[in-house]
Amino acid sequence: METHVVIMAGGIGSRLWPLSTPAMPKQFIDLLGVGKTLIQMTVERFLPVCNMENFWVVTSERYVDIVKKQLPFIRPQHILAEPEPRNTAPCIAYACWKIQKEAPNANVVVTPADALVINVQKFSDVIRKALNATDGSKRIVTVGVEPTRPETGYGYIYAEEKKHGEVVKVKEFKEKPTLVTAKKYIAAGRYFWNAGIFVWNVKTIVENIRKFAPQIADVMDKIAKSFGTWKETETTRILFPTCPKISIDYAVMEKSKDIFVIASDLGWSDLGAYSAIKQYMPIPEDDPVPDCGSVEAIKLDNKVVGKDVRLHGCKGCIVHAEDARTVVVSGLKDYVVAMKGADLLICPIAEEQKVKEYSAKKNNG
Repeated sequence: METHVVIMAGGIGSRLWPLSTPAMPKQFIDLLGVGKTLIQMTVERFLPVCNMENFWVVTSERYVDIVKKQLPFIRPQHILAEPEPRNTAPCIAYACWKIQKEAPNANVVVTPADALVINVQKFSDVIRKALNATDGSKRIVTVGVEPTRPETGYGYIYAEEKKHGEVVKVKEFKEKPTLVTAKKYIAAGRYFWNAGIFVWNVKTIVENIRKFAPQIADVMDKIAKSFGTWKETETTRILFPTCPKISIDYAVMEKSKDIFVIASDLGWSDLGAYSAIKQYMPIPEDDPVPDCGSVEAIKLDNKVVGKDVRLHGCKGCIVHAEDARTVVVSGLKDYVVAMKGADLLICPIAEEQKVKEYSAKKNNG
């Protein structure tokens, strides 16, 4: 069984401004202060199930050089540049049309570049089971996450039955719910967070895109005629933007009858907001300032990334300022203090959903 992994790395992570910007979005930064970027952690996570030469990255034209720098072992011809974002369906189609030409019987895993998985061994086991289920079959398997709370920021997958760590049929995909609905999902026990990770045989997904998204298939067929020639870049630049802007969920997953899910407790997060980052940041061990030391940090629930961050009388705060020489914060409770370059954000964590709005106003002058 030949496995290929496609990493989607074109987003801009606008809810994490100023750390994540259009010039350097979250997948390419060390968001958790662990010495690795999110896309580097993503590659590491899939190494147990995929050979290095079979990794692909689909990203914006403007990020190709960043990908080459952070992932120098990825073959240059496996770094696919989108001329403009068209959502996940065209992105996935582009990669799978390329893979089909190179390895027509391959099994493919598609994953975002910017998520976190804590239970890496369990994750590898889940992906192996999904690959076994799709090998030579018509099945499409999506990875579900056992919910730990009634989350309103994620989409859900409703399964026919609840079998922990096993492949089961999907009844329905659900959009991001209200809090009341999310609580009902948790109580029902057969709803899982949608991690946006998909597993299929390349023949299967191409057939499904042809059936349910023929306009995208038509564009990919035209682009494919230029694969491996000097015309490929220009052809892609001209034709790719003519694809409809649509997610793979709407284009295929909600229409196909052969969708399955395998769900487990993976310690997964899309790290889409500061509160999510705070939850997974390591506790500083040797900081000389008492409020940041490991014992006090547990008690006061402060998390920091930076060379010299000094907290005094703070509780429940996240300070991310790796560019700053020294940061002193006093008397704040449940605040985000984030600095990147010349940009600074100081915001209550309770208002973190407004960060995207704040950054948009900034970018628009």
